Amino acid sequence: MSNHAVLSPSSASRWLACTPSARLEALEPYTTSQYADEGTLAHRLADLFINYRLGRILQKDYKKKLALIEKDELYTGEMYDYCEGYAVYVLELFNSLKGAHIFTEEKVDLSSVVPEGFGTVDIRIVAGDKLYIIDFKYGKGVPVFAAQSAQLKLYALGVYEEMKHLFNIKNTSLTIYQPRIDNVNTLEIDVASLLIWQRDYVIPRAKLADEGGGEFVPGTHCQFCKIKPKCKALADYNLKLAKSAFVDADLLTPDEIAEILKKEKFFTDWLTAVSDYAADQAINHGVTWPGMKLVEGRSIRQYINETDVALKLQDAGVKNGDIYKPLAVKGITEMTKALGKADFEKLLSDLVHKPPGKPVLVPETDKRPAYGAAERAKNAFAKE
Repeated sequence: MSNHAVLSPSSASRWLACTPSARLEALEPYTTSQYADEGTLAHRLADLFINYRLGRILQKDYKKKLALIEKDELYTGEMYDYCEGYAVYVLELFNSLKGAHIFTEEKVDLSSVVPEGFGTVDIRIVAGDKLYIIDFKYGKGVPVFAAQSAQLKLYALGVYEEMKHLFNIKNTSLTIYQPRIDNVNTLEIDVASLLIWQRDYVIPRAKLADEGGGEFVPGTHCQFCKIKPKCKALADYNLKLAKSAFVDADLLTPDEIAEILKKEKFFTDWLTAVSDYAADQAINHGVTWPGMKLVEGRSIRQYINETDVALKLQDAGVKNGDIYKPLAVKGITEMTKALGKADFEKLLSDLVHKPPGKPVLVPETDKRPAYGAAERAKNAFAKE
């Protein structure tokens, strides 16, 4: 069994909607990113906190493992606080349930639902006839909601299949815990409904995806698809949108303008993905694109060694005030990292002010409340 399933639960929303994408993505080389590595480290830290407090790790081993994590270049005090908060959330839930059993970071076999499928469930708790699954999301770029998470539902089905002979599970509680954007949300769904979803939707779609069949379907699920820059269906969809967008706006109706605005990010994200892919292929693989060429981009002069610069200027009699910048208080993000979230709030919460943000147009599905009176928006824009 490899470390990455072709029909992985984390990308289920994509291959369930666009079945041919799974096999094509599997042909692409495996890549990671700083954000993915950061998430992996946060999961290690959170799991360490939870298991130590459950008494499953000796103190000396806990300290050893914590020291290793703290040496990682991606570790921050902010990460410590967020993982601590997650651990408290999980353990408070576990301790509130009578006769509960808790399992952390365990693989689940999904092959009864998805061909050769498997995944790792962050937290599973069984209490009475109810299964609780909690998925820790450390990313902050895209909010994740349990009600739309095929990943969580697949996990619930896999855990149910593994444990149904030991526990009489009838209901599930599926939670997304995404602390960096204060996003904690839960879907309550009974096992009977999950089994219907599995039978009528997942199994036939998974079979199709495993065979590489079906039609390409562009949508928001394309965001992290590896074949996004080369997908003709997505290109056709976006170029069709572009034809509408490039018409003189005076000739568009309010409905047409609104429709373009709703799809703006989808379109620009695609353009960025294509541009990044083309540049990578040209720079790292020698690919030439018709009508295009590589040139040296703009660069900014840099000191080779700032200490040497300062010493040379001091020897030349230049005053320190003309060499060094004056001291400045660190920004809020840097200060939070330096102090840790808890200490920052304790020491500085009464000295931090968050002014109203500039009004922006977003789809009605956005979770933020409407801005308010038109006069407030007018005044905000007038200050620009």
